[in-house]
Amino acid sequence: MKLIKNLQNAWQIEELRKRIVLTLLLLLVYRLGSYLPLPGVDPNQLSQLSNQTKDGLLGLLNAFTGGAFAKASILALGIMPYISASIVVQLMSMAIPYLQKLQKDGQSGRNKINHITRYLTIAITIVQAPTYLANLKSQVGDSAILMDSNIVFWITAIICLIAGTLFSVWIGEKITENGIGNGISLLITVGIIARLPEALTEEMVSKVGSNSGGLLYLLLEVVVWLVVIGLSILLVKAVRKIPLQYARVQGGRTTYVPSRQYLPLKLNVAGVMPIIFAQAIMFVPLALAGFFESESLRSFFSSMQDINGLWYNVFFFLLIVAFTYVYTVISVQTNQMADDMKRGGSFIPGVKPGTSTAEYIDQVLGRLTHPAAIFLGVIAILPTFAHLLGVTQSFALFFGGTSLLIMVGVVLDTSDQVESYLLNSQYDDMLKSDRIIS
Repeated sequence: MKLIKNLQNAWQIEELRKRIVLTLLLLLVYRLGSYLPLPGVDPNQLSQLSNQTKDGLLGLLNAFTGGAFAKASILALGIMPYISASIVVQLMSMAIPYLQKLQKDGQSGRNKINHITRYLTIAITIVQAPTYLANLKSQVGDSAILMDSNIVFWITAIICLIAGTLFSVWIGEKITENGIGNGISLLITVGIIARLPEALTEEMVSKVGSNSGGLLYLLLEVVVWLVVIGLSILLVKAVRKIPLQYARVQGGRTTYVPSRQYLPLKLNVAGVMPIIFAQAIMFVPLALAGFFESESLRSFFSSMQDINGLWYNVFFFLLIVAFTYVYTVISVQTNQMADDMKRGGSFIPGVKPGTSTAEYIDQVLGRLTHPAAIFLGVIAILPTFAHLLGVTQSFALFFGGTSLLIMVGVVLDTSDQVESYLLNSQYDDMLKSDRIIS
């Protein structure tokens, strides 16, 4: 409701209205692109591919792409190669001094890192595209390929998949720069939400149209679903406030004390990024499964593709916990925070400025990250328990897990960004009115 109210207020401001319209148009273009099949593919013969992506890890990948994976679309790989490239670059930045230097160089350094990420995205797509096409041909057969030349089809399709991924990244970056919200996260969210009506309909038919508990059981599921959403919101919004004391500033005969007297540290600093990163890593066994002849290795990779299996959930949980710590360390520079506080004349009562302050913030951040990482991991594997209790696989993906956490995180982040724009607009209007009066 808060997001809807903020959007209504934002619609009254011309600049924000343009940003919202641009965001919606780009998202519409992205959704339309998911219905454009690869050249030479008969879209009427993809029923076998659709059946393959109804559940399991491929079903989750299909949800992330908004159904483009099952439609053999030019956007079939979506932005997942870009997510994988971002993971690699961020992990490498912890070990390679050159990347560490770029991170400290401000906007110019970030631009160079973005260029490196894009080049790596192309390289990853070149590897993933043939794998996708090989799976496509094995599912639909040669009769669904309308091109006479097999080589021409492969070259054309690989080029289209690369172009589709780069186009998705371009749309995401344009939304981030000129629209509302984080563009990459919004593209994933839109793809997930596009699958929600179908999942709800399937769950209703399963419960009401058969002897599976009826309407009462369905209502109970919805109530539990709303509770999980509420817990996810608490996880995203929870803040630990560290009290600060400011040096008094003397201006003439008046003493000024800044009004904000606490340092806010979010319980979940990493947001939804550990979920996205961990999910991207879980697709690696899927890509490697066809490259090994050993039965034991194939069995292992097959178990890692079962999203309701024990080993998949254990490994997924551990990855989320690990990535939560890694991303928190990367995104929160405690030494820089301590230096900024020292230069700004603020300090934590009972803690010496400088190194002691950085160590204290590190300690508090560690205490926050531990329960946040575990809570994030537990919510991420809830769909497995929901499915074991009788929820259909398609709706269980929204019963916690990656889909729900990404949706909640992105919606709240977009709402906060709209609210920030509104506050800045009101502040600008106040300044303009003051100039007119003076």
